[in-house]
Amino acid sequence: MEIWSKVWPFLVAILFFGLLISIHELGHFTFAKLFKVKVNEFALGMGPAIFKKKKGDTTYALRLLPIGGYVSMEGEDEESSDENAFGRKKVWQKIIIVAAGAVMNLILGLVIVSVVLSMEDLIGTNKIIYFHENAVSQQTGLRENDEILVIDGHRVFSDMDISFLMSRSDDGVFDMTVRRGGEKVELNDVTFQTEKDGKYTFITYDFVVLGEEPGFLNVFTNSFKRAASITRLVWLSLFDLVTGRYGLTDLSGPVGTVNVIADAAASAAVSKDGLITALTMMAFISINIGIFNLLPLPALDGGRLFFLIIEGIRRKPLNPKHEGLIHGIGLALLLLLMLVVTFNDIVNLVKK
Repeated sequence: MEIWSKVWPFLVAILFFGLLISIHELGHFTFAKLFKVKVNEFALGMGPAIFKKKKGDTTYALRLLPIGGYVSMEGEDEESSDENAFGRKKVWQKIIIVAAGAVMNLILGLVIVSVVLSMEDLIGTNKIIYFHENAVSQQTGLRENDEILVIDGHRVFSDMDISFLMSRSDDGVFDMTVRRGGEKVELNDVTFQTEKDGKYTFITYDFVVLGEEPGFLNVFTNSFKRAASITRLVWLSLFDLVTGRYGLTDLSGPVGTVNVIADAAASAAVSKDGLITALTMMAFISINIGIFNLLPLPALDGGRLFFLIIEGIRRKPLNPKHEGLIHGIGLALLLLLMLVVTFNDIVNLVKK
């Protein structure tokens, strides 16, 4: 029984990871079929096949490693004389097919966010209702009933933005725009108490924002706002990675992701707050996958979209061999990155 209690969270995590992959590939597959593209194989997972079944022109496969999946379409990476080949479809149809996987992940993330908000006792807003005793931010500009609109040039969509944008600071000093008495007010050098712990700076969050009881309307509107917050969080995190704020050791691959989901699943089993945390993590991962796949990098959906946009501008496709070579090199580099972050995940697990 003790072994099962340790195993089941990982099984749940793997199933969720599989769901994310399934939703993504199902997006490609659905629109490929809708536009009558010949699909040679629809696979979930990578590596050796543990199950295969052919129906019509398509082979459906379940593969051993739950770290990806693919939809193999006729004429996707090579020339084909088949009238139903991917390469023979109109550019706008190809763009929809390629983008559909990432869009499905973004939609799934939005749905999970709406579930989370409907479960919460109160939905946070960006309006300050009171300060803690001796609050530094109150002494340097903020007031009760201020609605925080902008922090250091970044728009505040939801209460999640306030904590995230503040966490990116090294000195706890911010320029803010607030709505006060119906008017926008610019505040410079709003200061918060900070504490250093090694290379990290922790900021004292010295005020409390207004919470609203969940209802259909505010759950609906705040679902989009919080999803926008998560989307921006992912973009800024990628920016921080590129600019060197974070290193490769801060990245997590499939092993680390499954481990995080497993921890969240274990906490979800014992409390409502744990379930909310687990679902929030799942929404974040789903939106993260959607955004990452839209990056204009070879081997990713975004890379294919980039070439399709060029095709639309030129009014003729690029040489499939050249494009295939670029995607092949991109895939090799992506797999190398995956090996690095997987090794990092394993090292971190051993250290625990």
